Amino acid sequence: MNDSTLIRTTEPTTGTMLRRLSPSATTMIRADHAAVVSTFHQFHSETSKRRKQAIVESVCLALEVHAQIEEEIFYPALREVAPGHETLGKSVPEHGEMRRLIAKLRGLRADAADYDDTFHELMREVMHHVADEETILLPLAEQRLADRLDELGVQMTKRRMELSKPKVPAMLWNTAQAMPMRGVWMAAGAVALLAYLMGRGTAARPLHPRAHAHGR
Repeated sequence: MNDSTLIRTTEPTTGTMLRRLSPSATTMIRADHAAVVSTFHQFHSETSKRRKQAIVESVCLALEVHAQIEEEIFYPALREVAPGHETLGKSVPEHGEMRRLIAKLRGLRADAADYDDTFHELMREVMHHVADEETILLPLAEQRLADRLDELGVQMTKRRMELSKPKVPAMLWNTAQAMPMRGVWMAAGAVALLAYLMGRGTAARPLHPRAHAHGR
């Protein structure tokens, strides 16, 4: 098998796998919301400092990736079909407030007097944001972007992989500290799948120059 044949067989396979694994844009956003809320419910005042910190960092990492994907892909698509929408206009500033609280949390020790209160403030912001998205923006997207949601989901999945790649060790470590063993194994499986997909994507690219040389 020559290089050009390998490109034809490898790259479409990776793209096909992404399409099969990618939820629609709105399904992905709802799943992200559910995952963050579920992790938040593991946080209690009596939780150990180490576990608290792991739970908080898991939530912060997930929110950072989620917010960036929305701002780069989902919101611009929605603005095209709903320009000037009031709730959509508030979304990026709300992300800014979440990022401010995330930065504050990262500057605190888990035993700081205002650590718990700051995390609960972050989650109040998140829950308000989630309520607006799930009751207003996601139904709006499903009405006006119905024929684009699957493709947007593929774009968002690909971007999530790119953003998550440098965070994988931290994500796995915090998950291991924050979750029961069943959750650890599920997270490990997700990370392994992410690494596999990334490996397939990067393995195909170096073949292009050689394939071009063969074609000359």
